[in-house]
Amino acid sequence: MAMKFQYNKSVIQQFRRQLSIREKALPILKNKETALRQEEKEAARALEKLVNERAQLTQTLESFQPFWSEFPPVIQLEDTGVYQKKVVGVTVPDVNEPTFRLADISWWHYPAWVPAGIHIMQQVIAMDIKIEAKATQRRLLNIARKKTTQKVNLYEKVQIPAYEEAIRKIKRFLEDKENIAKAAQKIVKKKKDRRAAT
Repeated sequence: MAMKFQYNKSVIQQFRRQLSIREKALPILKNKETALRQEEKEAARALEKLVNERAQLTQTLESFQPFWSEFPPVIQLEDTGVYQKKVVGVTVPDVNEPTFRLADISWWHYPAWVPAGIHIMQQVIAMDIKIEAKATQRRLLNIARKKTTQKVNLYEKVQIPAYEEAIRKIKRFLEDKENIAKAAQKIVKKKKDRRAAT
């Protein structure tokens, strides 16, 4: 990172403040990155488990295949149960159990398998909502982790070394300037001493 700066003490103070901010933030960012990585792994495991459960449920659905054409429109999704929560500072969706409303109908006119079909249909809908929420959660955690990793790399590999190098250059310049000024004073003093002696 090529930095442009002036060679004076106030710039050193500014750069030291900026360096201090980054050095204090770096361990926090590293911890956040680790926590996000762990949460992302947990979300991936949970998603895989939900997808496997959904595959098993699909097999159960297939056993009802001949009946689905006769299935009555009696289920309504009342509330998805999706809510927002914070995970390591990232707002992600999560799901409580969805709630359903059944149509007010006379059950005497429907076959005996309809209540079991309703139960399976509710499970499928709830599972699909959970899978969607968990996939979104994993994606958002992944994005946040990548951004945090970029910031860690920026601080660790670019900005902190750049500030340290700039401070070192300014100090060296100011020391050289001071040494040159002292040497010039000595030369002037020697010339004065020689003039006074002659």
